[in-house]
Amino acid sequence: MTDANGSGDIPSAGTMTSEAAADKTEKVSSEIYDLIGIKGKASNSGAGVSECSGKDPEKYFQIFHPWSFYPASADQLDGVMKRLKVELPKHGWKVVEYGLDTSKNKNLNLTAGNDAKKYSVNIVQMQKRDKPKLSLMVVSGCYQVPDGVKVERF
Repeated sequence: MTDANGSGDIPSAGTMTSEAAADKTEKVSSEIYDLIGIKGKASNSGAGVSECSGKDPEKYFQIFHPWSFYPASADQLDGVMKRLKVELPKHGWKVVEYGLDTSKNKNLNLTAGNDAKKYSVNIVQMQKRDKPKLSLMVVSGCYQVPDGVKVERF
């Protein structure tokens, strides 16, 4: 995600309540789940609310949704990240980072943004764990609550 002036600030995602924005974020996570394209299970973690840096925390917020995907068998993870690198752009995402991280395990990382939806996602393939998985973090742009409504924190 980039903002309109290219300064790197978090883009505005519009006006919405925290709860509605969390529902929308979980829907975006579900769309990414569908693109994974292999059998497995997702963790049952809910979305959370965080502040927008430099903005009034009573009026502005971001939604983050961390979750994990566990394949039915570890060997199914082979090729998933390459498939996501190809499939995400077909659905409005722009891959901005793809490669091995500097950890001991050299995990494969993919970061993508969707300017139209005002979301970004970071996906880490943790192949060398006792239970191999994909670790995902979906983050929204900066929402503003409607007039007269307070940011709900959860």
